[in-house]
Amino acid sequence: KVGLISGICIIVGTIIGSGIFVSPKSVLANVEAVGPCLTVWAACGVLATLGALCYAELGTMITKSGGEYPYLMEAFGPIPAFLFSWTSLLVTKPTSYAIICLSFAEYASAPFYPGCDPPKVVIKCLAAAAIVVITIVNSLSVKLGSYLQNFLTAAKMIIVTIIIVSGIVLLAKGKTENFKDSFKDSKISVSSISLAFYNGLWAYDGWNQLNYITEELKNPNRNLPLSIIIGIPLVTVCYVLINISYFTVMTSTEVLQSQAVAVTFGDRVLYPASWIVPLFVVFSTLGAANGNCFTAGRLVYVAGREGHMLKVLSYISVKHLTPAPAIIFYGIIAIIYIIPGDIDTLINYFSFAVWIFYGLTVLALIVMRFTRKELRRPIRIPIIIPVIVTLVSILLVLAPIISAPELAYLYCILFILSGLIVYALFVHLKFNWPQKISKPITMHLQMLLEVVPEEEVTQ
Repeated sequence: KVGLISGICIIVGTIIGSGIFVSPKSVLANVEAVGPCLTVWAACGVLATLGALCYAELGTMITKSGGEYPYLMEAFGPIPAFLFSWTSLLVTKPTSYAIICLSFAEYASAPFYPGCDPPKVVIKCLAAAAIVVITIVNSLSVKLGSYLQNFLTAAKMIIVTIIIVSGIVLLAKGKTENFKDSFKDSKISVSSISLAFYNGLWAYDGWNQLNYITEELKNPNRNLPLSIIIGIPLVTVCYVLINISYFTVMTSTEVLQSQAVAVTFGDRVLYPASWIVPLFVVFSTLGAANGNCFTAGRLVYVAGREGHMLKVLSYISVKHLTPAPAIIFYGIIAIIYIIPGDIDTLINYFSFAVWIFYGLTVLALIVMRFTRKELRRPIRIPIIIPVIVTLVSILLVLAPIISAPELAYLYCILFILSGLIVYALFVHLKFNWPQKISKPITMHLQMLLEVVPEEEVTQ
């Protein structure tokens, strides 16, 4: 039932979330000048568009929902597919949820601490509270969750429009001094550019979301590529214009010193109505967090159903017909990530893990051109596009490890590989003793949460 306009709206709505209000500072911190900063934002948009076109060919060739999982399964077999779901469930999705809620907390607390940074404890408590509220809303009602999403998406587009229009008006009045010598004093190295890309690409994350609903698209062979070719460049233009608006009002140093860039922008441009900006940014980040919880809860639920996670995670609430155990499990893991992490560290950790699998998925497209020639390909993109995306993802994964090695990257790789042990013990060999331990736990959780397997509900 999803047409072209809805497809474009899904892309724009899922990409524009918390990233554009958090990442400008981090991108600038890595390249240290306005010119390269705007170049990175535009280049990230180009990369997201090319990646999404690769996914469009995969999505129309293998028309199963579930994002990367079925593509990795077809090209490389069950082990990489299991490692993807293992990493998604325990690293990339909860980290993403934690980053969005920390962004919400920074913007929500910034107006109460004018002129200084809010205490870390306040930010973390607020972020945890947001996760608890969103988890409760999504566990109680699917309808409530989707109503909330529609309202928050509208709020998000209002704030983006306000920032862009204000910036264009100021530029038209001749406020261009911050753009003079825009490449002066820039810090350009492979490491700094790849870390700037990590932060920029975090703001574009969601470019692959249409592949999760390929089966629901009207005429996907036409609408999937068209939605991508219109939707992602539209977001790129918005992002570059928002950054130009920020730099029209603030110098590079002021952007770096600001705790919440959009709030500082609002204070200078919209005074005395500056309270509008933090309020709408809070709505936007909450919308992103709510959407994230909605989709990732389904991913945990599917993994439980496939036998890749505890069985209880695939159960459904008797009263509310929501995958409540999956949503609660996801919320708990996200809160664990909030405790030690700050936003920049989490973004690097998230981007590193997620680009390993984006690269593998695009490599799957190249591999299947040779191994699965018989598959029908309604959309066939030039082979150079997946080759470029694969090479860029290899560069994005390797550059920070080689030029600025950190233990976090090693932990991330070890965690992904630890999935092999889990796969061998519980999926491949199917030992009996975990069943004996998990049976009474599952039974008690069933009674506590009032949940049952899906089939029993539908009979």
